[in-house]
Amino acid sequence: MNEKISRQTLLALLAAALLSFTGILTETSMNVTFPELSKVFSVTLDTVQWLTTGYLLMVTIVMATTAYLLKRFSAQTIHLFAALAFVVGDVMCALSLNFPMLLSGRIIQAMATGLSTPLMFHIIFTQIPKGRIGSMTGLAGMVISFAPALGPTYGGVVSSVTSWRMIFWLVLPIVIISWLLGTHYIHIPALGTKESIDLISLVLLAATLMAFVYAVSKAGIYPVQSQQVLLPFLIGVIALGLFIYFDTHGKTQLLDIGILKFASTSLSAFTYFCLQFVNIGISFVIPVYAQYVLHASPMVAGMVLLPGSIIGAFTSPFAGRIADVKGYALPVIAGLSSLTIGSFLFVGIQNLLTPLIIVFVYIFLRFGFNMGFSNTISNASLNVPKAKTADLNSFFNMLQQFAGSIGVGILAAVMAANQNHGTGTFTQRSYSGGHIAFWIATGLSLLALLATLVNFKIQHQNAK
Repeated sequence: MNEKISRQTLLALLAAALLSFTGILTETSMNVTFPELSKVFSVTLDTVQWLTTGYLLMVTIVMATTAYLLKRFSAQTIHLFAALAFVVGDVMCALSLNFPMLLSGRIIQAMATGLSTPLMFHIIFTQIPKGRIGSMTGLAGMVISFAPALGPTYGGVVSSVTSWRMIFWLVLPIVIISWLLGTHYIHIPALGTKESIDLISLVLLAATLMAFVYAVSKAGIYPVQSQQVLLPFLIGVIALGLFIYFDTHGKTQLLDIGILKFASTSLSAFTYFCLQFVNIGISFVIPVYAQYVLHASPMVAGMVLLPGSIIGAFTSPFAGRIADVKGYALPVIAGLSSLTIGSFLFVGIQNLLTPLIIVFVYIFLRFGFNMGFSNTISNASLNVPKAKTADLNSFFNMLQQFAGSIGVGILAAVMAANQNHGTGTFTQRSYSGGHIAFWIATGLSLLALLATLVNFKIQHQNAK
């Protein structure tokens, strides 16, 4: 078997990876600027967090279309549109005169990330030899996991030294390099389809995601049993039911959710969701917690994530290599175990937390995340028919972005609810919010570990 990867494929992958990295970097780089932006634009924390939540929500919706778009348009066309969308949104953000303009720019940028990340995996799943998929998805996982954790560090340093607007200006050269590489090296034709996109399913899916995220955001202001929370949640449930019906009974499909009939795929999807929920959620909580509870500066609050981000970056390709040689069970189970222990440490020693201690605990948590994240989608891709890989790619990338969006929304709501309605000083209320957030991360990590153990038991039985 020829395991060699061509230079063109590597540069095409680099083009998609650079655009994806830049998009995800800006995804969380604004987190440390939330207190400042709240004052500058006279909006509350639960409103300003929509810069991240809204961004992730739009990324999720766009990702739902990639299974169709990869069949309808060439990879180069998709990459070019994504790069142009990022530039337009980036300039809007940098020149923002008010909060709605800033949010609009973020939404346009989100379209680019929603296209570039699935495109990166599409290149891997279609152009990389089977025996190298684990290693290459490890590198892709490095991009996806390193960028959101590096974001607060980048945002904290830039906003402290210059202005938060420079967060957007400084990434433009990376996008231009990505565009040039993509123009020359991404030459993957459309997979082929003459059918039109299922707009009804797309609208229903968007309504589902928006309703759920909106309900979560309102939970930070109103009681969970209130009309303001329950009504959008009910709308989300109804929209989800309608989406499933139309997507499975229509002439065309937005996504082939039939892949979830495979028990292994469903368990992998749940694990993937939990991993990204914890990853993005904790990346939001820690900088906010460090500023409100530990009274750290924005720069320090962002820097505490940097060591873990770097170690995690080098862990992903290492974990992928282990999967190629030893199988996927070892790195994924080890990763989920480490993630669970790391999350629990934030709960167990919360009274002792300092910026330095957070650095070491976060390193442990990020090691676990990166051991399991990219290997989970790689393993899932090998357990569905080859014709379903585009649908799996689109679904899993959509799922991980929704997990990030709902993760930030829930943990921001928890923090805001305790800050607005708790007892004690503002620092004590923020401490209580952080405590609940750390418990949520621990619980999801444990559930993901259990799902993984069941998953590989099923795979082992099916292999007999």
